[in-house]
Amino acid sequence: MKTVLFACVHNAGRSQMAAAWFNALSDPSRARAISAGTAPGPRVHPEVLAAMAEEGIDLSAVEPQRLTDALASQAALLVTMGCGEACPAVPGLRREDWPLEDPKGKPVERVREIRDEVRARVEELVAREEWAAADGTGAGDRG
Repeated sequence: MKTVLFACVHNAGRSQMAAAWFNALSDPSRARAISAGTAPGPRVHPEVLAAMAEEGIDLSAVEPQRLTDALASQAALLVTMGCGEACPAVPGLRREDWPLEDPKGKPVERVREIRDEVRARVEELVAREEWAAADGTGAGDRG
């Protein structure tokens, strides 16, 4: 099983949405996602909680965590979202950068757009790597 690590600065928005979508859309026997931040915030942003709840994904119990070299070394793929040079460089670790806007403090309409863009990118990643759930609906846990 592969681990995908989604990383941003506060681990309170983009990376949380990406990990949640990944775990909802992928086959948990093939891959799973975790998320972390270079400067983790105290909680997931309220606007992100609301936007994901609209899709049936509850992130209210999720706590942001610090991105460490040890955490990154567990991953097969690191997807960065705005942490730039602060993200660890792990030899041999595949890395992608998704330039996504930080949803913090944005109006709900914009947060929904960011959420949907994150989902589209995750769907493309899951399909490309052949990690999709067999039934196509996602078998991972939602929250």
